[in-house]
Amino acid sequence: MKITPLEKQSKKEQKKFHARSRVDWNGIKPVTRVVKSKKIYDRKKLSKNKDIYGE
Repeated sequence: MKITPLEKQSKKEQKKFHARSRVDWNGIKPVTRVVKSKKIYDRKKLSKNKDIYGE
């Protein structure tokens, strides 16, 4: 089998090659995660803790 350089291969073949070299994330999203600030007003958080004022 003759090996052709990657630049000379079709876009489809290049895509297959790069897909094989990529690593699987196992269900983890590779997006940077940001911790929410405690100072920000959060209506959902207030509804969870309804007993703030002793009601």
